[in-house]
This record gives sequence, C-alpha cells and structure tokens, in this order.
Amino acid sequence: MVSKLEQLRAMTTVVADTGDIEAVARLKPTDCTTNPSIVLKAVGNAQFADTVAEAIAWGKRQSGDAAAAVADRLAISVGAELAKLVPGRVSTEVDAHLSFDTQPSIAKGRSIVAAYDERGIARDRILIKLASTWEGIRAAEVLQKEGIDCNLTLLFSKAQAIACGDAGAFLISPFVGRILDWHVKATGNAFTPETDPGVRSVREIFAYYKSQGIPTVVMGASFRNVGEIEALAGCDRLTISPALLEELASDHGQLDRRLDADQVPAMDRIEMSEAKFRWMMNEDQMASEKLAEGIRGFAKDLLTLRAMVQRQLAA
Repeated sequence: MVSKLEQLRAMTTVVADTGDIEAVARLKPTDCTTNPSIVLKAVGNAQFADTVAEAIAWGKRQSGDAAAAVADRLAISVGAELAKLVPGRVSTEVDAHLSFDTQPSIAKGRSIVAAYDERGIARDRILIKLASTWEGIRAAEVLQKEGIDCNLTLLFSKAQAIACGDAGAFLISPFVGRILDWHVKATGNAFTPETDPGVRSVREIFAYYKSQGIPTVVMGASFRNVGEIEALAGCDRLTISPALLEELASDHGQLDRRLDADQVPAMDRIEMSEAKFRWMMNEDQMASEKLAEGIRGFAKDLLTLRAMVQRQLAA
C-alpha cells in the first residue's frame, strides 16, 4: 500500500509549513507557507548565506529604515526560492505590527506582490498572509477585490472564519495545534484525535463553509501530531511541518477520508457585523488569547530578524 502521505495527497492539497529548501525538494508539497518565525530560521541556515549577503549589500545602499527593508527583502527571497520548488502558491506574511491597522496592511500586501513581480513571480503564485483580526480581514477584503489572494492566519474561532468568508478571503488557516495547546493547559486533560478541540473546530468551519457554498479554502495548520492530520483527511488543504510529513511518508497503513464537502449537515447562515465579531471574540477566551499571543510571537521574531540584519549592516 502507498504511504499515508500519498493517500492524503489524493484527497487534500498538501502544503509544507517550512522554509527548509531541502525538505521541500524532498517531500514535494503543492504549496509552501512561511511566517516571520520560519523566515528567521531559514536565513540562519547556511543554504541562505548568499541570499543574506545579497540583501545586506542591497540594504547598505538604501536610505531610511534599512534593517526593516532588508528583513522584507529576505522574506521575499525565501519565498522566491520556495516558489522555484513548488507548483502552487507561497504564502508571505504582512508585518505583524500592522495587525490592527487596515490601510498599512493593504499597502504592505501590495508591496509584497510588487516585490515578487520584480523577480518574475506572478501574483497568482502568491498568498498574502494577514492576521485574522477585524482590521486584517478588512485589508484582505480590499486586496481580494484587486486580484491579490490572501491567507488569513492565526485563526482560532468560527467568528473569525465567518468574517473571512464574508470578506471573500481566498484561504484561511485555522491553527489546530495551538487550540489543543490552550485546552490542555486550561483543563489538564488528554485528548484523542476525535476529541481534539482543534480538530473539532476545523471540522465545524469546514462544514459551515461547504453548507453555505462559501468558496474560501480551509487549510488546517499548526499540527502537533499525525493523529490530528489523519482526523482532517479530506480538508481542502493541510499545511504540515517536514517532521510530520516524513512520519506520514513512512507509514503505509490505511488512511480514510474524514471530511467530505458533499456530506456536511445543513447549517444556518450567521450574519456577521463588527460588533458581533468583537463580542464573539470577547466571549471566546481561547481565541482571544491565542490570537494575541500569535501576533506577539510573530512580531517578536520579526524584530529579532531586523536586529540580526542591523548588526550585519553595521559590520
């Protein structure tokens, strides 16, 4: 029997959650997704030494905040290298510091697409990643109307998913493992793949979208174990770390489809307003805490990357 990874590919688009060029070349995902944490790790690898050197040399010729400009250039450079290896899309993140500011997020999304275009990579190969705040979702709504597809990330709740669908987002990334982390810490309980609150969240969002005919792609993310992945087999897309992709590739057991767009229950449509969104988030302690924590984490890693660049610019 073929591996579980190959069985999964037959029902779900597999995305690599990494900036590891060698892993992407070996595991052959359809898409790749990055974030500031992944970019920071990638540029610390010897395989990106020339890329970093080029960006630093370029930065020394720039005026203004050269460190921020070089950090942006490095994110595009990592994405461009990944785009050479996958047939599909590469996601690149908007500065987490802009998560609550719509207009600068729109401007940054446009500039990311323009930077890729300068390297000959068309916008239909790129997804702009924005945090699933109300402001980030509004930015995505504008960008989508301009033909710039968006990946709404740091998504932990049905409220966020509904707002993203209403905004016409191309794709959402519900964070399965981080939802599990919160519930394990809050309750002290152990969970199976079937009782896993992150798995259940994605299944509910998937069912809501399909029952309402919402075309936004559901891409489960942030997995802690292969059990979570197997429990979501059949989801539109799943973004998976190289370690878990390797585990799936080495397992030749049976993998059954668990999500089917043609077999979802009927669900009532929920009308979403800004007030309702903010109230639902206020009432969801897990989603509020994990969204804030995720934004802080990405912002911290971006600042670490900029500090590394600043040291090299000054050298």
